[in-house]
Amino acid sequence: MPLFNIFTKLTHIKYKLPPIVCRSFSQSSYGSVEVHSQEQEVVIALGSNVGDRVNNFDEALLLMKQSGIKITKHACLYETAPAYVTDQPQFLNSAIRGITTLDPHELLGALKKIEKDLGRTNGIRYGPRPIDLDILFYGKNKIFSDTLTVPHERIWERPFVMAPLVDLLGSEIDSDIVASWHSLARNSNSLLKSWQKLGGESIIGREGMKRVMPIGKHLWGWSSKTLTMGILNLTPDSFSDGGKYLSVEAAVSQVRGMLTEGADIIDLGAQSTRPMAARLSAQEELDRLIPVLEAVAKLPEVEGKFLSIDTFYSQVASEAVSRGAHLINDVSGGTLDPNMHSVVATLRVPYAAMHMRGDPATMQNSKNLQYEDVCKEVAYELSLLARDAEASGIPAWRIILDPGIGFSKTTGQSLDILMGLRTIQSEIARRSFALSLQPLLIGCSRKRFLGQVCDRPTAVDRDPATVASTSVGILNGANIVRVHNVKDNVDAVKLCDALLKRSIF
Repeated sequence: MPLFNIFTKLTHIKYKLPPIVCRSFSQSSYGSVEVHSQEQEVVIALGSNVGDRVNNFDEALLLMKQSGIKITKHACLYETAPAYVTDQPQFLNSAIRGITTLDPHELLGALKKIEKDLGRTNGIRYGPRPIDLDILFYGKNKIFSDTLTVPHERIWERPFVMAPLVDLLGSEIDSDIVASWHSLARNSNSLLKSWQKLGGESIIGREGMKRVMPIGKHLWGWSSKTLTMGILNLTPDSFSDGGKYLSVEAAVSQVRGMLTEGADIIDLGAQSTRPMAARLSAQEELDRLIPVLEAVAKLPEVEGKFLSIDTFYSQVASEAVSRGAHLINDVSGGTLDPNMHSVVATLRVPYAAMHMRGDPATMQNSKNLQYEDVCKEVAYELSLLARDAEASGIPAWRIILDPGIGFSKTTGQSLDILMGLRTIQSEIARRSFALSLQPLLIGCSRKRFLGQVCDRPTAVDRDPATVASTSVGILNGANIVRVHNVKDNVDAVKLCDALLKRSIF
């Protein structure tokens, strides 16, 4: 008996595994791979169409981590029409990359246990299920057994699997491990060619498949509608409207007005982040914020809208979400509170990470304004923040990216970013393709760079320039615009969305 067969037989007697063929394509047919104790990179697909689909995903991710799978990357989140058995609810689909020391059948057993724990039963094949977890790849190995086939045999015919897979690979498409994954296909086409054969990016938003972000009880498909975020400053010292909304009554009235004018999100901030602003403690910020948030959250007009909290404190984020906030908007991207990312991960809400060097007191000093290529450097630094957030447990499908126009940027650099949003997305894609596909938020409203360009020293006189910057941003890829004057900017959003739907840009 060849040595390879003896080794395989003894290994599976020791661990009581079912018969398995497991080969690395970098070795000869007699080469062996012991997959029981070595770390292996795996790709696992997730699907759900029964019950609270988003919660099913969250619980599955948590249980995977507890089972010995270290998640390193998340794909985007997709809502898709059912395949094969079409008379059932729509699915959510995604995938993760991770590292594990579990051997293939131990991994399969762990995933089946998670499915059972989350309520899956042996129903109709391809039928409704609370959670479906499939091993797409296990290292560089090809596995055949009575209970497991890897790579998954139907990857190449399923857009709802291929899209998340491409999200996870992105610029790594030619790396050694991905090259070996290509060779596992039934034909010689590369992964990207297989995806293009299915329609590629052109089918997203069509063919019953769209990227979505869970916010509150809703799934936002940002390719079809740009969101307008109305600013509510609960501060005495903000550069534009400081002191106007300090009372609960004044704040509530302003929120009602912004919602009537078409705001999709209200962004409540109780700490000024203007240049050289004095920093409040988390408790001081909460003392300003919570009475207004509690009053606003009770408004009937808020139904179907979203409440955002502009804070860099994890304590404020946690308290606010417990009182009805739907997302966290952090101007520091997590750099001013080391607990922010881990806390937001437990809150299970979207997280907007903004690029800023230093803090509001130092962001405009000469050191923080030095860039050789502002778009490339902002993209690189922002991608590091986002990947740290992801590593802390915030899935890519809950991350919003903000290049921080006006924060540690000169007037010229802010203009470069506004025109270079596509470049920023492309640069982020080199490090994480999924993150580059996530929504972009921009905040130009009434900022100093607009005043310098248009010779408008008073902030409220910069609204026409704000509308222009909103339009430029949307046509260059922005998905959320943060503004003071909601009414005029909503019109700009509607026009730009109509233009984009006609594929003029």
